[in-house]
Amino acid sequence: MKSNITQLKKTKATSAQLGLLNHAARNAILLDIARALQGARGEILAANKRDLKAFKGSDAMRGRLVLAEEKLEKYVRGIEEVTKLPDALGRILDERTRPNGLRIQKVSVPLGVIGIIYESRPEVTIDLASLALKTGNAIVLKGGKESYLTNRAIVSCIHAVLKAHRVSSDAVFLVDPKSDWKKELLNAHGLIDLLVPRGGAGLIHFVRENSRIPIIETGAGVCHILVDESYNVEKAVPIIVNAKVQSPGVCNALDTLVVHEKIASQLLPRVAAELAQYGAEIFADPQAFKILSAEGGSAYGGKARTGFLRKARPEDFGHEFLSLKMAVKTVKSFAEGLAFVQKHSSAHTEAILTEDEKHARKFLSDIDAAVVIHNASTRFTDGGEFGMGAEVGISTQKLHARGPMGIDTLTSYKWILRGDGQIRQ
Repeated sequence: MKSNITQLKKTKATSAQLGLLNHAARNAILLDIARALQGARGEILAANKRDLKAFKGSDAMRGRLVLAEEKLEKYVRGIEEVTKLPDALGRILDERTRPNGLRIQKVSVPLGVIGIIYESRPEVTIDLASLALKTGNAIVLKGGKESYLTNRAIVSCIHAVLKAHRVSSDAVFLVDPKSDWKKELLNAHGLIDLLVPRGGAGLIHFVRENSRIPIIETGAGVCHILVDESYNVEKAVPIIVNAKVQSPGVCNALDTLVVHEKIASQLLPRVAAELAQYGAEIFADPQAFKILSAEGGSAYGGKARTGFLRKARPEDFGHEFLSLKMAVKTVKSFAEGLAFVQKHSSAHTEAILTEDEKHARKFLSDIDAAVVIHNASTRFTDGGEFGMGAEVGISTQKLHARGPMGIDTLTSYKWILRGDGQIRQ
């Protein structure tokens, strides 16, 4: 089996070269990559079709694998947006002059080599490479075997541009998923400076338990929307539906709807009727099930008898569905709803719909998640929506980075001291 160690050493050596490029040079590379991807869209889309033809997994994973032309165009435009962001390197984060005359500065610098382990979505390859190059970092990409042909076509374009700019193509290393990557990447101390697992809970758990190098956990999200009794039902329906169906296979999609019992009989039938048009399944607690199965399921578009409405099991709460499935929990009070979200949260994204400002403040302050939202869809947890151009992922931890990871999170810093002969007394 082919070893990755030799290539990792080359990538590490190249990272020093990238850190010395000025901002204009890095942006020029990115703009040329955007043009190259546009020019090669036929080859990239053809590679994606071959990946899809060989794919054997779930419909949800298939949906994440698809790279249609409009999606490719969106991520190419994302590269152009990244070039408009200010330089994250060389920023003076702190400076002071000591009584002895020493001038001290804290200055942002690249991390070095960033390793990303991710699944299925080939457009992520574009985002990750552009953010790494923007911040003077080399990158090691370990996508899934299901998207390898698409990823290879994308990285081939990036390599050609790097060579044209006289930068080593080792700066972007696409790992063969058939290689012994688990042993080598997770033990690449001194070769990879930061490892980011981006995917489901299983992948993140495996990397966390086996990595010998620093990691940032991203991706796994069990997202709730708590609908308070004060919120307008007509306004709530489109928010809930958007959070569930706009892109159901991603980490910021809605998993559990928590509804105050005083508005449940008004809200749930309307939400269910909308979700039924998308073929979404609802796993309802006893009170919600009673409401939605009334009159033979007419409240759920008449589809309760055909399997779209099910009784919730305990394991359906606190579960990340990544598909057109959603749990529903009814609560007797705001306090009960808040406690339920706190208990089942994965610290990713949580939202409340309420007109009660006191309840809003309590929710936003007490929920310990990377992103907390008042009166909007959970789908806004995204680097692009935050104005970052793109993102590495959504960090659910607290050290170094939390929430959408943009260019600032791909930097470290060093202290620079300037003197004129001082010695310590």
